[in-house]
Amino acid sequence: MKSFTDRVAAVTGAGSGIGRALALRLAADGANLALADKDPAGLAGTAAQLARTGARVTTTELDVADEKGVYAWADATTAEFGTVNLVVNNAGVALAGTVEALSIDDYRWIMDINFWGVVYGTKAFLPHLVASGDGHVVNVSSIFGIAAQPLMSGYNASKYAVRGFTESLRQDLDMTGAPVSATCVHPGGIRTNIARTARVDASTAAVTGTPADSATAEFEKLLMTTPDKAARTILDGVRRDRRRVLIGPDATVLDAMARLLPASYQRIVTTAVGSRRGGRR
Repeated sequence: MKSFTDRVAAVTGAGSGIGRALALRLAADGANLALADKDPAGLAGTAAQLARTGARVTTTELDVADEKGVYAWADATTAEFGTVNLVVNNAGVALAGTVEALSIDDYRWIMDINFWGVVYGTKAFLPHLVASGDGHVVNVSSIFGIAAQPLMSGYNASKYAVRGFTESLRQDLDMTGAPVSATCVHPGGIRTNIARTARVDASTAAVTGTPADSATAEFEKLLMTTPDKAARTILDGVRRDRRRVLIGPDATVLDAMARLLPASYQRIVTTAVGSRRGGRR
């Protein structure tokens, strides 16, 4: 997919952050858009910005953890536009806490959204992408799907799962000769509101010695890349048919660390996090 002109793109998590930036960038490149988000106000804000672009846009309030809802959205998108060429499974949430403290329900919550939401989006749209004759799946993982972090076991698990699922999907598509490709995206720190909307268990403060609100503020200082830069990098990766896209210098550094020090990087990261937040090593 070298051009997005007159293509139809479906994007989840389009009410803010990377999803909104992707919608604006795709519209500027001539695409028509089917946008979904759980936040109707954020979705309306994105639609208002797109009104000036001349792109054809539909919006759907959607929880990506709702399997039937995702399938219905995919079918409605195809019925509305006649085809779908690109789906970006971008919606996601964050969860922090020790494994001991987090509940099974906490893990189910994050997996339902971050992993199953990606599976539903891929499965629901894949037949339509094949029918288009020129399709692409973009699944947003994280640099934490390449290198794990302390206190983020649920988030790490969900993003590693997205990575494994998408890499296998790409191989399936290669082997079957499907007219569809797939790219797995691994952002580093992007200036979005994911930290502010994260579920943070009290065990995080107990381990780090930093209150949750202070930890969030400190974490946000480390977010190095704008959503627009992330969107441009993702779409460039689609044009180049990249299997993996890293976003941000922090993602590049952590990826290199995990490659060079596949086991001992864990001690380095734990020491760095403990030192920065005043916690135990």
